[in-house]
Amino acid sequence: MLAACGSNTGRGGGGSGPAISQWYHQYGEAGAEQAVKRYAAAYQKAAVTVQWRPGDYDRQTAAALLTDSGPDVFEVNGPLLDQIRGGQVTDLTAEVEPVKDDFNQAVLAPKIWQDKIWGIPQTIDMQLLYYRKSLLKDAGVEPPQSLDELVDAAKKLTTKNVKGLFLGNDGGVGVLGGTPLFAAGLSLIGDDGKAGFDDPAAARALGKIHQLYADRSLLLGAPTDWSDPSAFIQGLTAMQWSGLWALPQVKKALGDDFGVLPFPKDGPGGKPSVPVGAYGAAVSARSKRMAEAKAYAKWLWVDRTDYQQDFALSYGFHIPARISLAKKAEQLRTGPAADAVRFATEYGYSEPLLWTTADRTAYQDALSRIIKDGAHPETELKSVIRQVNAELQRVKKK
Repeated sequence: MLAACGSNTGRGGGGSGPAISQWYHQYGEAGAEQAVKRYAAAYQKAAVTVQWRPGDYDRQTAAALLTDSGPDVFEVNGPLLDQIRGGQVTDLTAEVEPVKDDFNQAVLAPKIWQDKIWGIPQTIDMQLLYYRKSLLKDAGVEPPQSLDELVDAAKKLTTKNVKGLFLGNDGGVGVLGGTPLFAAGLSLIGDDGKAGFDDPAAARALGKIHQLYADRSLLLGAPTDWSDPSAFIQGLTAMQWSGLWALPQVKKALGDDFGVLPFPKDGPGGKPSVPVGAYGAAVSARSKRMAEAKAYAKWLWVDRTDYQQDFALSYGFHIPARISLAKKAEQLRTGPAADAVRFATEYGYSEPLLWTTADRTAYQDALSRIIKDGAHPETELKSVIRQVNAELQRVKKK
């Protein structure tokens, strides 16, 4: 998660070679900034200067990549398709290829375009469903394995003082994204290059999310939103959709009185789903030290597995992007944390490169009308499908 801390200062690496600049967005976890500067200082083949960038990092980076004063190596929430097509980042296939299969494929896939790899995944963040074991047991409710069971469980768990489920203060509009579609066995963009949810199963799944809202099973107006586990810890809700980052806080407060689940499957063709994502390391195509920058990115995010594991688990709670590291990490080998790693590996999905801001906005607006207003799911989705297919045609013609 992001928070306001850090500084804008950098520190040179220990090497005596060429100077390389490296940018990171501002992590909220204590010690993260010092860690990445320590990694840079350990590199002997170049003098690496780290900049910790507060503010709107994505906008800063987008602007800097158009100039000669931008970073050589930089962290990116992408790279975006426009950055790849615009020649702003360089091909890192050779650096990643030897260990390509060891990366979680769900987070690697959005960094691949035309069979080339444009970013190296760093750490994985994911979302999942937390449930309070004692509250479910007292209500005679089993952990839900299907969307129908989730709807029923949330209704049964709702009492005068406790709601059954918390999906965010907007009823899930802002956080769910394509998760219910993947749970129904669909996707955002299909193999045919068109909207991947032109199917009755999509409307059926989203209709069930509205049912949660209509049943008044959802917690609304909580003091904090879905990314913070306070509502769950304080007993305002029996189940909450949140992030893996919340797990240590939940564990500290509740001990063993909780479990985690993926978003449950819906329908005969469905499967559980969890959204996953990973910031990546990329190299600017305008770097005057291209070879050196690529070598450093490979050293840090491919070769130095000790640093990769340290970065993922010592300053917050994330999953290493490499499957082998996730399996070996002591903190991830037992209990809910081990379940989360399995969910991310087996059921993880990321938004595809071709899913644009326009697509996301059209879908989310429709989701809001379906959940809150009870709008007809089929009608809403037909409109979104038309917009998405038109947007895909526009993007492909670029």
